[in-house]
Amino acid sequence: MEPVDWATVRKFSISTMERPVTHKRKKPVTGARAVRTPQGGPDFPVNAPCAFLPRSAQFGTESPAGDHTLYEDPESQRLLCSVDAPQEVGEERHHVVRDNRGQVIGTLRRVPAKRPFRHTWRLDQPGHPDIVGRNELAGGDSATERVARVAIKATLGLVTSVLDGAGSDGGDQATRSRTLEWRSGDEVVMVSEGSREVTVEADWIDRRLAFAFALVGDK
Repeated sequence: MEPVDWATVRKFSISTMERPVTHKRKKPVTGARAVRTPQGGPDFPVNAPCAFLPRSAQFGTESPAGDHTLYEDPESQRLLCSVDAPQEVGEERHHVVRDNRGQVIGTLRRVPAKRPFRHTWRLDQPGHPDIVGRNELAGGDSATERVARVAIKATLGLVTSVLDGAGSDGGDQATRSRTLEWRSGDEVVMVSEGSREVTVEADWIDRRLAFAFALVGDK
């Protein structure tokens, strides 16, 4: 399948699933592990590739630690972008993103948690205001609303853990995927569902920075 233009994608995930099962398609079709964007109608949807993980990562369930590179071709001949090894800067963890010439195109910053919320993210793209990845629970007009949302979410998480058969240590609750709303001022730039799916809302964001977040993962 021919890749689509990575610079214009609106929704993407990292996957090998090329043609998922539907009521009119009985068998799935897989392909190279890639950043994929949904195309086509509901009967015959296609997840078209727009950037490829390196060949060394094709057979894993996710990109190995330190192997955060993307290519424009499945043969890993044309580098698209890469993410440097993380650096600790004060209390933050920085992931510098570079283009195919090694030039910095932005920085993904993991910001430590402030109770009762988990860690947050910042995305620096030169020439634009900072993009802040906010937990969906951080919305609301008042502190009271935010606390109420946290309590509701915690209760739902506890119930889900019981239904899922989680152990007494509550292991899966801390790693449960979450929705982040990435804002620049009042503008929603993108929305991420864990590290699984990202939806881009603003035309001006460099898609390679959004890809970098999916590679690094919300952890």
